[in-house]
Amino acid sequence: MMFENQPFIFQQDGAPTHTANSTQRWLQTNIPDFISKVELPLSCQTSTSRFLSVVHFRVSACSKSHISIGSLRQSLMREWAKIPQEMLCIAVCAVPGRLKAVIKKKGGYME
Repeated sequence: MMFENQPFIFQQDGAPTHTANSTQRWLQTNIPDFISKVELPLSCQTSTSRFLSVVHFRVSACSKSHISIGSLRQSLMREWAKIPQEMLCIAVCAVPGRLKAVIKKKGGYME
């Protein structure tokens, strides 16, 4: 194998063949530390909102209904702990740029 016993990263480029559900399932099964298309930040500019959408997706995908704030909090904490460290770093690093953009737009509409 080309990368045997060495760390490596293959990054998806968003091509339809790479984001197809069958491809995503294969990667999830066969690639250690695979980051799905849902979890992968689109860019530094949108990484914070993308990160928050991943948290929302994970919590809303829970099979358990939340009947209390405590139950919801437990689900949030459990899913938060599953988020890869790299994704947390990307989201945190994107905050200063996002804040500058908000200030530049004077709080106005942003994509």
